This record gives sequence, structure tokens and C-alpha cells, in this order.
Amino acid sequence: MRITRRAALGAAWAAPALAQGWPSRPVRCIVPYPPGGPTDLLGRVVTQRAQQELAQPLVIENRPGASGTIGAAEVARAAPDGSVFLVNTSAHVIIPHINRNLPYDALEDFTPVTNMAMVPLVALVNPGLPVRSLRELAEHAKAHPGRVSYASSSIGGAQHLAGEMFKQIAGVDMVHIPYRGAGPAIQDLIAGHVQVMFDSVPAGAGAVREGLLRPLAALSERRIAVHPDLPTTAEAGFPDLVISTWYGIWAPPRTPAAITERMQRAVAAAVEEGEVRARLATLGADPVADPPAAFDAFCRREYAKFGAIVRAANITMP
Repeated sequence: MRITRRAALGAAWAAPALAQGWPSRPVRCIVPYPPGGPTDLLGRVVTQRAQQELAQPLVIENRPGASGTIGAAEVARAAPDGSVFLVNTSAHVIIPHINRNLPYDALEDFTPVTNMAMVPLVALVNPGLPVRSLRELAEHAKAHPGRVSYASSSIGGAQHLAGEMFKQIAGVDMVHIPYRGAGPAIQDLIAGHVQVMFDSVPAGAGAVREGLLRPLAALSERRIAVHPDLPTTAEAGFPDLVISTWYGIWAPPRTPAAITERMQRAVAAAVEEGEVRARLATLGADPVADPPAAFDAFCRREYAKFGAIVRAANITMP
């Protein structure tokens, strides 16, 4: 982020005073995607309950464009006074590895506040593919190099990176077919135009119930509630294949700890509330609200993990 030294020093001097009595007015929460998408829906579920803890409205504002980077850039430039936050997905630490020309640093130009939820991915295949486990999928792909295709909802998303992780860990050659959204990808998976997809639980839940898709494993450290009989990737023989879409909140750089910590406590209270947990479950999301320091460490680990995947796969923006 490009800021002047005078502006930085001014913000540093003003921060302690701003933190006292926060929030004293409505707070903007920027979602860098269109209304109605998973980030928007999940962000609204959590902030609508969290605002009760803060006694001030948390107002969702959608700023879509450029894979979420337009809204993120707005927050990176904002004053560190607790008036605005970024509500984003794990794409926040993926896109910088794919687009090297961002006007901000995803780690250094934001103050991590907390994560809100984790959405585990599931390996799905068209039933016409003669495999019933991840091991069999790896063996089939090795026997048919370049002839097995996997779908994703976009280039550089968690679904895409999950496919690349599997390719790298299993040592197989599969063809990536990106779509504009998960819906069209799922439809083509059901139709057999592609054979494999690594997607969130809700995306393919109906097709799995109807026998139109076959789940192979959960790409998570523990079994998931909606598919208790589905093995984890570790149980399936691929312990390093753990990846999820996750959602978090960031503040502008140099936002006082008193503000970020209070926001985190409000989010933690929100995701523990029964109705919120139930609504998150319908989105396939497991609630989590780590303190700022733990969330910062998590972001840095994920940044490094995703960066390694992107470099190995040579993923670039189209």
C-alpha cells in the first residue's frame, strides 16, 4: 500500500483516542463480491448478530470487482479508526500469488481481526468414473494421464487449488476446467462433461443425495457432520491434502488492538449463538472466531501454503 510517512505517523498518534468508546457510530463492513454470494450471505449472518454485542449497526457494503481486490484495496487505504472492515474469503491470501500487481500487501497492509467460519471441501466424482476412493482416483488418473478432468468455479479459488494439491501429492496429470461459478461446474460434473470436482458440502449435497454424484473424501482434518461415514483425506491415505474455503475479517493497517479485540469478541459471541450456528450449518460452515494474533498466524500459514501450490502449478491470471 502506498501511504506517506506523515499520514502513518498521524494515524499512529490518533489511534489510542479513537479506540476509546468504540464504536460510537455505524460500522461499514465491505464485502468485495456481489450480493447473494456465499461471502455476502455468511457475512450478513454473522454481522447481524455481532452488531447486537456492539450496540451499533454493522452495515454490509458490496464492492465487487477484480476478484475481490477492489473492495480490499478500499479497506487497505482507509483510516484505522474502526469505521470500516473487510469481510473476505481465503481468496485474500491466494490472489496475491496469482496477481503480482495488487496495490496492497495482503499481509502487511491489513490488521487481522478474526476468522468467522471454515467450509471444508469434498472430493466429488461422476458415478460413471470407476472409482470409489481417493486412492482409486489416483490410480485411475495415473493410468489415464491427461484424460481425467476436474472442474472449479474459478481460476485461483480454493476448488482449483485443491485440484492442484491432489495432482501434486498424488503425482497425476488431470486437466483443469474452470467455470464461471460453482453451479455450472456442478451441472457439467453431473452430466459427465468433467469427471471430478473438489467443492463445498452444500454445492453438491442435493446431487449426492440423489445418487448423481459420488463423494470420495472430506479434505479436512476431521469427519464432517453431514457425511459422518465419509473418510477424511488422512484416512484415505492423503494426510497432506487438507484445504478449505474460510471467511475472515480484516481492518485497515494500524487499527488499534482495543478495536480489533472488541470486534473479535463480538464475532465470537455471534458464532456461538444457536440460531447463527444453525444458519452457518446450512452453508456448510463450521463456526470459528480466533483472536487477532491467532488469526494473523493462520493467515500467514495459509498464505505460504497457497503460494507454494500456485508456484508449483504455475497458475496465472487469464
